[in-house]
Amino acid sequence: MNQHLLKPLLIAATLSTIAFTTSTFAADLIDCGGVKLESCPQPFDKKLPDTHKMLSWNQADRVVGFRNDYRNYAGDVFRHGKAAPLPKASKTLTSASYTFNGNNYSLPDYLKRENVSGMLVLKNGQIAYKYLAAGNTDKTLWTSRSVGKSVVSTLVGIAIKQGKIHSLNDLVTDYEPDLKGSAWDGVTLKQLIQHTSGVAWNEDYANPNSDFAHLTQCEARAGTYDCVRDIIKHLHRAHPAGTTWSYSSGGAWLLGDVLEKATGMPLATYLEKTIWQPYGMASDGVWHAYEKGQHDVGAHGFNATLEDWGRFGLFIMNNGRLANGEQTLPDHWLDDAANWTQAKNSVSAAHPEGTYGYQWWNNAVAANAQHVSPVADKSLKNSLWALGIYGQVIMVNRAENLVIVQWSTWPQAEPKMNAQPLEAALMYSAIAQQLAD
Repeated sequence: MNQHLLKPLLIAATLSTIAFTTSTFAADLIDCGGVKLESCPQPFDKKLPDTHKMLSWNQADRVVGFRNDYRNYAGDVFRHGKAAPLPKASKTLTSASYTFNGNNYSLPDYLKRENVSGMLVLKNGQIAYKYLAAGNTDKTLWTSRSVGKSVVSTLVGIAIKQGKIHSLNDLVTDYEPDLKGSAWDGVTLKQLIQHTSGVAWNEDYANPNSDFAHLTQCEARAGTYDCVRDIIKHLHRAHPAGTTWSYSSGGAWLLGDVLEKATGMPLATYLEKTIWQPYGMASDGVWHAYEKGQHDVGAHGFNATLEDWGRFGLFIMNNGRLANGEQTLPDHWLDDAANWTQAKNSVSAAHPEGTYGYQWWNNAVAANAQHVSPVADKSLKNSLWALGIYGQVIMVNRAENLVIVQWSTWPQAEPKMNAQPLEAALMYSAIAQQLAD
């Protein structure tokens, strides 16, 4: 046969095979409450709490709501590739204890005090401890809350490495020209990612009239993207850009929107292509979408299994390096991410070196904490903490090759730093010492 005729036939046959495989794969997916997945997360709760009342859910509602957020809201799926194994460590965590307010607490005490429903400890890339409670399983997809901010900041680093974003010195309005003349005019991406934009935002979770509460109300009804964007566009400037740190889910939402405009794809798709499949996550995840297939929320809404949360932590611990050796993050990106901003309000007596970086927290044992042990030391210095309300955590301690994941339903969205967050730092320090090489 003529070779010029053969080539189109081969291409057509290949495309037909791909289409058949794709359609067959799609046919194998299961409808899990409106989300198409390989298998439905377990447990699959029948009755879900009212999303309009998310900030006032009781403890039982939080457990059910957090493990069903992937179907509480519209979502975009990010598919997994070939799973990278997580072997069990030869040296496992059997006990760890800390002192808080002069009282000694064991690991079981900690799990109860923090309302922990899932915990994973990875030492040198191996499982040293795993705990699941409240009916959660290895197939549960748990919502990240603001842990998703740290995922977004990592994706921003990848976009810079790929040249899709020039640098953190770019202006927000380079990507969002319709914000010229707004409070965001003149703000750089670095100021956005460090939450030093100077744009006023009320993050009060207990105030039904806060900006964050208005954002959650937008999420519970149709037209979410336009509703949230309208809030963002009409904020005012409270401080000169770069001078004052003020935590802002509104700014984080805007950072996610900038990233999507720079890459030309929703967050879920970019995560799938750059980390989820190449790094070997074991299960599909779901990202809360404001417009399915077009826009996912940059402030939160990442839903995945406990072990895949851990794999993301390992990706960070390994400085964004894939198994094939490819470096996906810019040189020194994570060092820069942990170079805590010195802007006003970030520096405190508890953390004189600063509290916040590239959407990662410094939650080492507070320097001014009293009647505690382990005392503030180097065990968690420069560790990166992804933190979400009600006690969602990925802690990455690169110096100790240690990753700790925690799912919780704290009684308060954001307790005082001398309560659950300090106890987490104490327990994680104790674990680091217990598992030290």
